[in-house]
Amino acid sequence: MEFCPRCGSVLVLKGDKSSCVRCNYKTKTKNKLTASEKMQKKASVNVVSEKDSEVYPVVDLEEPCKSCGNTKAYFWTMQTRAGDEAETKFFKCVKCQHTWREYR
Repeated sequence: MEFCPRCGSVLVLKGDKSSCVRCNYKTKTKNKLTASEKMQKKASVNVVSEKDSEVYPVVDLEEPCKSCGNTKAYFWTMQTRAGDEAETKFFKCVKCQHTWREYR
């Protein structure tokens, strides 16, 4: 991605050259990469499992999990009712993955 040296806007590719939409600045040289070279430079895509993407804080519970008795759980909050009502707090046991909610 290139930026305009005059106004700082993003330069748009038009044909062989780039130009600025805001101030009409045009590059004097042709773009260095051809389409096939651009395809070769694309980054590889790594697959991330859903389990790897879950990043929730862990809390010590006042009341243990009803399923296994563990005292640690992940938690998150979500607005499940009207905007003027309190949010709902969800818990998920670290050990057995049992999920429950707490209304405020």
